[in-house]
Amino acid sequence: MLIREATAADWPAIWPFFHAIVAAGETYTYPRDMDEPAARESWLLQPPGRTVVAVDDSGTMLGSAKMNPNHMGGASHIASASFMVDPQHGGRGAGRALGEHVLAWARAEGYRAMQFNAVVETNTVAVELWKSLGFQIMTTLPEGFQHPTKGYVGLHIMYQQL
Repeated sequence: MLIREATAADWPAIWPFFHAIVAAGETYTYPRDMDEPAARESWLLQPPGRTVVAVDDSGTMLGSAKMNPNHMGGASHIASASFMVDPQHGGRGAGRALGEHVLAWARAEGYRAMQFNAVVETNTVAVELWKSLGFQIMTTLPEGFQHPTKGYVGLHIMYQQL
């Protein structure tokens, strides 16, 4: 698996799984009806943010991650990131590889910690992955996320000191 910088040419391969994941409404706080231009602008970041893709040996797009300062100004020393793995290619280690890559990037860039602002508690695969990579659940906002089939569920804030 190769993790590399995302380019504008990667967007046509990212958009289908981005759209499917967001439209499902189970794991992201993006509007379910988010259109392609808004999605592209929110995902393909400009510096100091960064977007990467994970591809297999045949060049198949497995997933993508974006990373950036969590806040500006006096809180810009804390990084954040978002991840999407194509559901058709789940279980191949792309999420873990992207997570490890993002953590290494944050350390190399001098961030002191990484914070995930909105991990849906029912997204247990992601929660367990982030815990295995050293993240802790700092708090859970009760009923912080409206899941399409489970109703209001908690929204975790997860953190790792680097």
